[in-house]
Amino acid sequence: MKGSVIALDTFRGREAAARMVDGQLEDLLIALRDSIIAPETILRGKLGRPVKGLGGAFVDLPGGQSGFLRQTKGLRPGDPVLVQVTGLAEAGKAVPVTTRLMLKSRFAIITPDAPGLNVSRQITEADSRERLEQLAAQGMDGAENGLGLILRSACEGAPDEAIAEDIARMRDLAETMLADKKGPPETLFDAPAPHLAAWRDWPTPDTLDEAPGSFARNGVIEAIDALLRPEAPLGKGAHMVIEPTRALIAVDVNTGPDTSPAAGLKANIACARALPRALYLRGLGGQVLVDFAPFPKKDRHILEQSLKAAFRRDGRDTVLAGWTPLGNFELTRKRDRVPLHELLA
Repeated sequence: MKGSVIALDTFRGREAAARMVDGQLEDLLIALRDSIIAPETILRGKLGRPVKGLGGAFVDLPGGQSGFLRQTKGLRPGDPVLVQVTGLAEAGKAVPVTTRLMLKSRFAIITPDAPGLNVSRQITEADSRERLEQLAAQGMDGAENGLGLILRSACEGAPDEAIAEDIARMRDLAETMLADKKGPPETLFDAPAPHLAAWRDWPTPDTLDEAPGSFARNGVIEAIDALLRPEAPLGKGAHMVIEPTRALIAVDVNTGPDTSPAAGLKANIACARALPRALYLRGLGGQVLVDFAPFPKKDRHILEQSLKAAFRRDGRDTVLAGWTPLGNFELTRKRDRVPLHELLA
């Protein structure tokens, strides 16, 4: 199927959203278990004592959970503190949090304690920028508590009324939240559910399918089933096998039936191009070790360029560490999602 489709449905009893482009799954959101504090959640916590050697302090969160905060300047143990979850914690570890809050909607992002009015750099047309700067100034006139505003790229071409309404709504939400700093640990602002997150963050699709059964109609179920299998095809019989372990994510590249001299490099370049999307959709992060198919050592720079280009387009926090003495390639990627195989277990 050509074009883009956003499918809003449920999967295994949980709210879910999928974005398909030309018949290929490009993004997937599935509601987390209630016991997991999702990234972007804003909470009121209670600051604990600094931890020597770690450069931060633990924070008591609602439900008896614990967060870890690195920015503690000006804060004292026992103080109530507003924090936002920045990532997912490994089992048994504290949830990473920050005091740099951000409330995001489709058009507007409100930034408490970071004043300033900004328009997305992706909007380059001068008249559009001027119009949006005027809307920002009007919407944030008289704002207190150091509130800042960022207008997102989705504002380009959107009606002024919709943008102004979004700014007002997010500003009111931020001001109400900041007026509620004192008290016991409590959740103040939930992370968006999948359907809301899809509306907020994904581009406007050619087709929106929100009727029950949309996943089945658009091939989403088959795509999820493929993600739950270790093997991922790379074309012309080549494939990579992605296997999470407790310590790292192991990726093994195989050329398949192709035995030509260039088979190894071709399969490895295909892996480099496909790996960012494969890790993202599977929710995999941390240390990643890639065992590439055999290929001439003199061609390593070609593969490195493919890796750099692929992860640059991906746009997520990734560090390409380089080659190991045994000829494998190491990289690290931020854990920003629950692994799909754990989420659906």
